Amino acid sequence: MKKDSVQLPSKWNNIKRKTKKIFYTVLLGLFIIGGIFSYWKYYFTYSEGYRAGLLQKFSNKGNIFKTYEGEMILSSISSNRNVPLASEKFLFSVTSDKLANLMDTIQGQMVIVHYHQKNGTLMWRGESTYIVDNVKIK
Repeated sequence: MKKDSVQLPSKWNNIKRKTKKIFYTVLLGLFIIGGIFSYWKYYFTYSEGYRAGLLQKFSNKGNIFKTYEGEMILSSISSNRNVPLASEKFLFSVTSDKLANLMDTIQGQMVIVHYHQKNGTLMWRGESTYIVDNVKIK
């Protein structure tokens, strides 16, 4: 009888050890998957390129996090006075204060911007998935 009473606690301890090991392995796996998903959603650059158009609007807005938001008119057809007729809006965010100050002074001018498109937005980075990091005046 002593053998049975001694073996039961050791079996129970083995089960507890295996359960803890499985729990921590699953927890580590979820942590790694969460990290990979967060990187893909918020930091991975999905697309990058240039857009040219009229810088129509640029502002600093937000309730908790103030971000720089801009709006460009991308024209496909222009009239005689170089006014865009058929247009599409390009909404973007700017994270650099230096670039934001420059863009604030060139509103109403034709510009070319370089952007990175992310898969998701972060509150402190801006409302748009398009992040502009460079601008040239046409």
